[in-house]
Amino acid sequence: MSRIAEAFAKGKAFIPFITCGDPDLETTAKVVRAAVRAGADLIELGIPFSDPTAEGPVIQGANLRALTGGVTTDAVFDLVRDLRRDVTVPMVFMTYANVVYSYGTERFARTCAETGMDGVILPDVPYEEKEEFAAIFRPLGLDVISLIAPTSEQRIAMIAREAEGFIYIVSSLGVTGVRSEITTDIGAMVRLVRENTNVPCAVGFGISRPEQAAKMAGLSDGAIVGSAIIRLLEQYGREAAGPVEEYVRSMKDAVRSAC
Repeated sequence: MSRIAEAFAKGKAFIPFITCGDPDLETTAKVVRAAVRAGADLIELGIPFSDPTAEGPVIQGANLRALTGGVTTDAVFDLVRDLRRDVTVPMVFMTYANVVYSYGTERFARTCAETGMDGVILPDVPYEEKEEFAAIFRPLGLDVISLIAPTSEQRIAMIAREAEGFIYIVSSLGVTGVRSEITTDIGAMVRLVRENTNVPCAVGFGISRPEQAAKMAGLSDGAIVGSAIIRLLEQYGREAAGPVEEYVRSMKDAVRSAC
């Protein structure tokens, strides 16, 4: 069983997203470890990119701060090497095709495998182009995580049948960010996914409060939170590990209550 499969086998998963290098890589390492202590089941690490098209202003700001601070893809891989000395939960990169292309797709995949990553999420790569990457990542034991959005409609079954690792269900139209209410029929999307695959699915985009996380985890296999955590990093900077640990613990408790 892969590490990702194990993360979901234990019950409803809580998945935090953290932009690497915001405000610096040393803080990122502390925040990841804090999130794991608080019960995070899987970590999404964002590799900073200058044009993150799927992201709202909060995560765009984190990307800009990280890039301004001089974060490089090689430095992020060094961070992962350090984390893997004691962090055993699965970790996946959330980044963009240009980051992978510019590093060299095969070199990027090899380095992911060498450093102990479990997969990648490429939000700007449509389903029809996924295999271009998966054919390189898959032989190295790395999953290319598929996204399913409310606009996927007739393609949901097709995407689900080819999915690996877990499926990222996008709760709302538009970009990432905190939302007061999620109105998409997540239950219908999840039912269609489950008719076509046993691969677990987790809901992200817009989740920030424990009651939202519990509701989304109740409908799926887990909840993903990014912008609310990045806001804590923006607010507390290098002192963010404590507040993030407290927040992740409250969200994990909420997700666990949905079991």
